[in-house]
Amino acid sequence: MDTSPPWWRTALRRRPLGALAAALSAALGAGLLAPQASAAAAQDRTWQITRSPGPAQERLTARVDYESDDGTLRLSVRRGGATVLEPAPIGLVTAAADLSSGLRPVDGDTRTVTERYTSTVGKERDRHAVMTESRLSFAGEGGHRLDVVVRVSDDGVAYRYVVPEQGTVEVRREASAFQPPADADAWLRRYTPNYERPHETTTAAQAPTGQWSYPALFRTGDTHVLLTESDVDGRYSGSRLTHTGGDPRYTVELADEAVTSTGPLATPWRTAIIGSPAQVAQSTLPDDLAPDSRIADTSWIRPGTVAWSWLAGFHGAQRSLSTQQEFVDYSAAHGWEYTLVDDGWKTTDWMPELIEYAQRRGVKILLWMHWSDLDTAEERTTVLDRVVRWGAAGLKIDFMDSDAQERYRWYDDVLAETARRKLLVNFHGSTIPHGIQRTWPHVMTMEAVYGAEQGDVSARDITTLPYTRNAVGSMDYTPMGFQFGRRTISDAAELALSVVYESGLQHYAGSIGAYRQRPHLERFLEQVPTVWDTTRLLAGTPGQDVTFARRSGDRWFLGGVHAGAARTERIPLDFLGSGTWLVEVVRDGADGLVRESKMLSRHDTLQVPTATDGGFAAIACRHPRAGEDRTCDRPVDRLPLTTLTARPDRAGAEPGTAVEVSGTFTVEEFGPVRDARLTVTAPGGWAVRGEQPSADSLGTGEELTGQWTVTAPAEVRPGHHDIVVAAEYRAPGDSGDPPALRTERTVRVFVSPPGVDFVSDLPFVSADNGWGPVERDHSNGESGSGDGGPLTLRGTAYDKGLGVHAHSEVTVDLGGRYDRFTAEVGIDDEVTGTGSVVFEVVGDGAVLARSPVLGNHDAPHRLQADLTGVQRLTLRVTDGGDGIDFDHGDWADARLHLAG
Repeated sequence: MDTSPPWWRTALRRRPLGALAAALSAALGAGLLAPQASAAAAQDRTWQITRSPGPAQERLTARVDYESDDGTLRLSVRRGGATVLEPAPIGLVTAAADLSSGLRPVDGDTRTVTERYTSTVGKERDRHAVMTESRLSFAGEGGHRLDVVVRVSDDGVAYRYVVPEQGTVEVRREASAFQPPADADAWLRRYTPNYERPHETTTAAQAPTGQWSYPALFRTGDTHVLLTESDVDGRYSGSRLTHTGGDPRYTVELADEAVTSTGPLATPWRTAIIGSPAQVAQSTLPDDLAPDSRIADTSWIRPGTVAWSWLAGFHGAQRSLSTQQEFVDYSAAHGWEYTLVDDGWKTTDWMPELIEYAQRRGVKILLWMHWSDLDTAEERTTVLDRVVRWGAAGLKIDFMDSDAQERYRWYDDVLAETARRKLLVNFHGSTIPHGIQRTWPHVMTMEAVYGAEQGDVSARDITTLPYTRNAVGSMDYTPMGFQFGRRTISDAAELALSVVYESGLQHYAGSIGAYRQRPHLERFLEQVPTVWDTTRLLAGTPGQDVTFARRSGDRWFLGGVHAGAARTERIPLDFLGSGTWLVEVVRDGADGLVRESKMLSRHDTLQVPTATDGGFAAIACRHPRAGEDRTCDRPVDRLPLTTLTARPDRAGAEPGTAVEVSGTFTVEEFGPVRDARLTVTAPGGWAVRGEQPSADSLGTGEELTGQWTVTAPAEVRPGHHDIVVAAEYRAPGDSGDPPALRTERTVRVFVSPPGVDFVSDLPFVSADNGWGPVERDHSNGESGSGDGGPLTLRGTAYDKGLGVHAHSEVTVDLGGRYDRFTAEVGIDDEVTGTGSVVFEVVGDGAVLARSPVLGNHDAPHRLQADLTGVQRLTLRVTDGGDGIDFDHGDWADARLHLAG
């Protein structure tokens, strides 16, 4: 940070005493400095702080008015000659004094603040901001001091309070408020601590009474005002805006009833980004106001593209090693840097294996965590050291859901500990960015948005976010989830979000199948970066449309989205340099996405036909020289995309019997591969018959198949046994002998104990379930079939059983063949909330056994019943009296013991 000294200190060094006296006299007259005075002698005063550069009609001026009759302060803002924020109260109330009234001016000075810094993420790498700062000092009751610091930049106004006292400072409330003109258009989100609400469009005065989130956008005339805050950490708490219907004033309300800090205290900046839509969307003001980076060496911080499987399978996909390997393979094949494993993996034991698998393919793994996994110093040490030992690159930390000071202190601790271990961070269920990415540059992105996980984000909301939430920092919207939710925008518009939305880590949420159905989209996503040298909003209106051009190196990437009827977009290209440019456009066509090339210059207008609620994406590069490829694409460091399948997934066997196993290794894309072979490994004592096929080379679309007969020994132990089908191959390298890559798939064979059948192996007479289908030998999971994980109760996994959700009933015919039923029952470990259930065993309509109410922290309960003579068995799960949320019940190891 480069700051110049207050002007009066400069004057003291450079001016003779007579000139200095005249300057001080002039400053006193302008209200920049005020002598010590009693409240009775005080007069109304006005301070004006402005930035001179730029057109007069865009010049911002903050005005602080002092009213001597009650000693109060008000702040207003003009842009040019128009008032964009009307006078609204400022001030602070501490436990020691009410510093919102009864104030008297004491001192003041003005200086120029210059900020130069480099960002690891965001709209621009290299930042340069110049601000005029005035510090106005006041004395209140008992002589307690309050300094009001006001900064004015080209794109906004911010103010904060400084309480210069030593010792403990307790803030009870702020008098701070903002007051747009009553008829100003407003785009607002109702406050929740995770900021996950859609926008409501209204006016400043007509908005309903309630609490509203930052950032809040208002428009008066051609000026937009975006209200937010900056430099919030554990010294203070977050805040929100409160509003009474019919009144245009929005008051700052702290998340805590009292905030305690060690003085001297500087509060967060109350911030208003002000200007045209482009000035708001391009602004870096929250970062400009934030403290400098606390990380000296940022060379390890690598933004990038992430394959994210959550919307392609939820918990089930996160618990499946093979599924996560497929997403790693997809990342490796398309040059994506990362794969994220979300909620669910902690019930597995294969994470080190997956990370090693990914590292061999040049892909880094990110891991989901609940914030409570890291809420003590001991947990942070244990968990983070383990993550580093495994080799993960970073964490997605979720469900903080609080703006309280205590939670911000947690943020401080986690950020320091993750930075020390060189772990990237993505905060979900979080607050919004408050300049955090400047201070802690390993924070790649944050959620705090009604994003793609909701499944129904409207085109109007999609075209509002660039001017609101994404204007204040990286936003993890998670686009490209084509297979999920209700589609509200076209495919080309969805692709455009890779440019329109800025995020240091872009978590793309598509399934592999959805990507492969859209090859033009795949090609574009291989090229688009996640960090920008320059950002330009070319056109747009909140809630209607948005078109960005963002530069990375010598290429420009364009993305546009609009809400409403089909139309032709017309984009002036005057941001390009001189000469001829190749512009490659991806847009919606009659049968899917199409890609077109145009030769244009900065004097031309790009015209693109777009669909209803549609858009486009494009790359612009200098005209290729003779002999060069006519494309803006750059080479992608990729591996061949391969798949390995093994059949069957599960099987049953008796001692001495055989299981037929097959495996197929396929080169899906970007072949060939070399030295491919298939192998089978069985447990000790099991016999394997069949060839181990191999091929010197396999091209794209070619496959290698093997079939084997695997026989269990006569004395095999009951339980599960794994048969491993493996493919080994080499990817073509530029030189030398590249290392062999290995992929494995497991066939799990279960050997039943003698005299026992399992309920999960029998046909169901009927099955009803409270959420999704009844799952055989898996937990209930989500609403789809086969999306559960292993049946797991308090850390113990079970091979056999039923995964259900209250209210549930499963009925099977027994025919009187069994004399006893046994099972371990409880709520599956996949549950993250609080559930409670009751299990009942019903034989021929009579309840034979019932469990107590079981919660998700209770130990498994052993349930058994006499089945002598029972013809029909029903297994029933009901809720424990608190509703059915999180009621994932397991009938683990549910056995039927044969009579006699």
